[in-house]
Amino acid sequence: MVRKIERDQSRFRQIVRGKIKADLKKYITHGEMIGKTGGELVSIPMPSIDLPEFRYGSKGSGGVGQGPGDVGQPIGRSGEGEEGAGEAGDRPGQHILEVELTMDELAQILGEELELPRIQPKGQANIIEEKDKYTGIRQAGPESLRHFKRTYKKALRRQIASNTYNPDDPIVIPVREDKLYRSWNPIYLPQTNAVVFYLMDVSGSMTDDQKEIVRIEAFWIDTWLRSQYDGVTTRYIIHDAAAREVDEHTFYHTRESGGTRISSAYRLAHKIIEAEHPPADWNIYVLHFSDGDNWGEDNRHCVELLRNGILPKCNLFGYGQVESPYGSGEFIRELEDAFEDEPNLALSEIRDKEGIYESIKEFLGRGR
Repeated sequence: MVRKIERDQSRFRQIVRGKIKADLKKYITHGEMIGKTGGELVSIPMPSIDLPEFRYGSKGSGGVGQGPGDVGQPIGRSGEGEEGAGEAGDRPGQHILEVELTMDELAQILGEELELPRIQPKGQANIIEEKDKYTGIRQAGPESLRHFKRTYKKALRRQIASNTYNPDDPIVIPVREDKLYRSWNPIYLPQTNAVVFYLMDVSGSMTDDQKEIVRIEAFWIDTWLRSQYDGVTTRYIIHDAAAREVDEHTFYHTRESGGTRISSAYRLAHKIIEAEHPPADWNIYVLHFSDGDNWGEDNRHCVELLRNGILPKCNLFGYGQVESPYGSGEFIRELEDAFEDEPNLALSEIRDKEGIYESIKEFLGRGR
């Protein structure tokens, strides 16, 4: 019986995976999963799965559901229910089932559906160091690892319980059963470190709709990167004419009214990388989202900062230009003209939520 239940559960999970993969683009563009995450799990509403159901009775046995009658005819006591103000519906309602997946399972589905190559960490990032740490207690071991304090306490309790302890002659002699020893457990210290910088223009031309697109795309990029690395650190930088580092909530809920100098964000990101995230120890991702509106003279500074500062240190620099009714949209053209065939540079134009799917593939499809 247990094996059958396990087989049924496994089959059900395969059905769920298939449904999610089939509708993944819808889930990505609508952002339904973002508000349903809880730690390592994500809750997904799935209205299209047929739920198992019980059917009672046997054919021809009489009773409710047998004999003459029309579909939708009310059932009641004799003489009642023949006429009424309205008729009962003859179609079942749609059942919405919420299923839970781990973030790793969700990342695996994302990788399969978008055909994302696995990331090969660089430098020391693929080393996992194992250390032994004495964190446990055992009843056997070498005398050099005997835990004297715990052994003494155990022996004292035994002698008191057996009424052999003499307070006037407080000698405690451990026997074999009293002796406790330190034990070690292997501690894995991952050296696979990644840091993701999210940069966003919060000037007046970036509306709440554009920020929602950034939030959805960042969720999926985070999900994939966390499945590829043992540890991921996230940094958030917002900018208009000046840049500053903020927390996640401030990142998505700040709007300024000033002008735009994109170079201020690049300069701050580069400063943090040099001070806290040396490329020899970290896999570095910088993802910038803007509507493409920038002060004209500043474009040259941005190109210089990318070419000489950020790109040589990054696994990937991605620029996502979110279409806005107020932005000029020219910055992506400046980058296209300045850089050709840079292996760690990805440019993406995101016209609306429907464009998030392809944008994620453009950013993560390089396997860097």
